[in-house]
Amino acid sequence: MSKKKMSFPTAFTVLFIVLIFAAILTYVVPAGSYSKLKYEADKISFSVTKPDGSVENLPGTQETLNNLGVKVGIEKFKEGSISKAVAIPGTYEEVPKNPQGFINILKAPINGIYDTVDIIVFVLIIGGVIGVLNSTGTFDAGIASLSRATKGREFLLIVVVTVLISLGGTTFGLAEETIALYPVLVPVFMAAGYDAIVCIAALYMGSSIGTMFATVSPFSSVIASNAAGITFTQGLTMRAIALVIGTIITIVYIVKYGKKIKKDPTKSLIYDQKEEITEKFLKDYDPNNVPEFTFRRKLMLSIFGLAFVVLVWGVSSQEWWFGEMTALFLLVGIIIGVISGIGEKEFVNKFVAGAADLVGVALIIGIARAINLIMDSGLISDSILNASSGLVTGMNPKIFIVVMLFVFIVLGFFIPSSSGLAVLAIPIMAPLADTVGLPRDVIVSAYQYGQGLISFITPTGLILATLAMVDVTYDKWLKFIMPLMGYIGILAVVMLLIQSMF
Repeated sequence: MSKKKMSFPTAFTVLFIVLIFAAILTYVVPAGSYSKLKYEADKISFSVTKPDGSVENLPGTQETLNNLGVKVGIEKFKEGSISKAVAIPGTYEEVPKNPQGFINILKAPINGIYDTVDIIVFVLIIGGVIGVLNSTGTFDAGIASLSRATKGREFLLIVVVTVLISLGGTTFGLAEETIALYPVLVPVFMAAGYDAIVCIAALYMGSSIGTMFATVSPFSSVIASNAAGITFTQGLTMRAIALVIGTIITIVYIVKYGKKIKKDPTKSLIYDQKEEITEKFLKDYDPNNVPEFTFRRKLMLSIFGLAFVVLVWGVSSQEWWFGEMTALFLLVGIIIGVISGIGEKEFVNKFVAGAADLVGVALIIGIARAINLIMDSGLISDSILNASSGLVTGMNPKIFIVVMLFVFIVLGFFIPSSSGLAVLAIPIMAPLADTVGLPRDVIVSAYQYGQGLISFITPTGLILATLAMVDVTYDKWLKFIMPLMGYIGILAVVMLLIQSMF
């Protein structure tokens, strides 16, 4: 009798391990909280929620902010640039522990799903639309057409996709929205002779590099600079240079890996899953027998592609979020269903089947959120931040900024939301730059680089949901990404040291 081969656990198991670890931390780490400041526009006042839960109302003036040590202009609150509650420096207090036990662990994934239902519905609707397109042979015809157009120049797929997604990340924080692209682009990359990891890397790392070296993103650069009391243009040049260098390093790394596996497919990190992934994404694709790329199929694919253009416009200029994005793709799905001519019953069946394919991904998104909920309920997020701020006090400026990078890497693991980390940590960390003689924009850069770097691998972020889209296990992603993470980490340190000189 042969022994059963050991395999790496699924994304669900990895997340539950991290969830249990987070719950254990609530027994070990002291509970504590900062006072939180929030602007009440209707009352033109500030409400301050103290660690004991009491609320104090203060005048909505610059004098109030100055008295509290929050060095941010009042106009940032009035215009809505800072809409979330901001941590007040020097107000941390220990509070009674609220450890998260067995029942809390069981309920956390359920609450996480409730908390991310907008993203989950978006994923399911996307799955439905893709299910309809797949059933009509539209993707197969489009893949064959694209393969012919890029024959001999397949590396351009990597370059174009990575650059475009990186631009989206650096300008308007393109991240969760890329989930819609994996079922579309994975078969394109595979038909070009690459494995699924190349597509994941081009999309996920394009987004991660863009958000890590964000230039004008309102969800990181702008909100963090506002919270630090500076303009987002301070430090912008250095982040733009880092963006260009980081994107080039990433593209070269992916192209080199892609070239290696095109030459010898057995070098692929997921070669043992080749049949399984091919069955999932190219089941009906036969390069020698593809459906004709008819006008109807071209029209459906064009409408689907146009939806992404509209999505970018809506998110970047119309303040769209998942409600609007989901409605957009629902409309697109209905239009495609009508054009396809497959009939109402067939349309519904294929739409539901497509949505069902992404149920696992949707659940992973909810469970990842559960980890943050456990930490928030256990009152340890602020304690970790307070301990981190004490760690760097009084250091040599050069050592200080490098340590700050690693502090934000740790904080980014526990708080994967860029805007959430900005309003919680920057008001506490930015004044520390003053004490060592560094400009505050260096702190903003350290925050972006640290959180961006850990996003390459953190289970609390998007990576496990991304890998689940393609059935790639976490260990294989780590094996692929760790060298690149090292290169980008060195780049981040160098850029911070150079920025700290000016």
